[in-house]
Amino acid sequence: MVIEILMVEDSLADVRLTRRALQKCRVPNNLHVVRDGVEAMAFVQRREPFAQAPRPNLILLDLNLPRKDGRAVLAEIKSDELLKTIPVVVLTTSLAPEDVRTCYQLHANCFMVKPVDLDSFTATILAIEEFWLNRAQLPPN
Repeated sequence: MVIEILMVEDSLADVRLTRRALQKCRVPNNLHVVRDGVEAMAFVQRREPFAQAPRPNLILLDLNLPRKDGRAVLAEIKSDELLKTIPVVVLTTSLAPEDVRTCYQLHANCFMVKPVDLDSFTATILAIEEFWLNRAQLPPN
């Protein structure tokens, strides 16, 4: 089975690092990337231009996004009966306790802070891979 991962991220550098780390995974995966919250909702709801998009098995969500921020995306996903079972890992630079609390109140499955150095960032992505792709049982598409 190939794991479909949606990354909602506006930093091209973070996308490149994530893509590189996920290429090392033992579990086959497809990384789909959208750059803002509006695109994220179009992707998961399969609206144009994402009408043929696969349903993600896992979402990696940044909080600080253009057009619609990650908190609003998280709230919308977790309030939708068809989408709320998709695990959402918040992956952000925010260290604010209020962001952590808010994300868990909105039913995030995990909150992780993006490290700033390359090795730690790669280790974080590999930790996500180890738990979410190797250990956890993801809901079927």
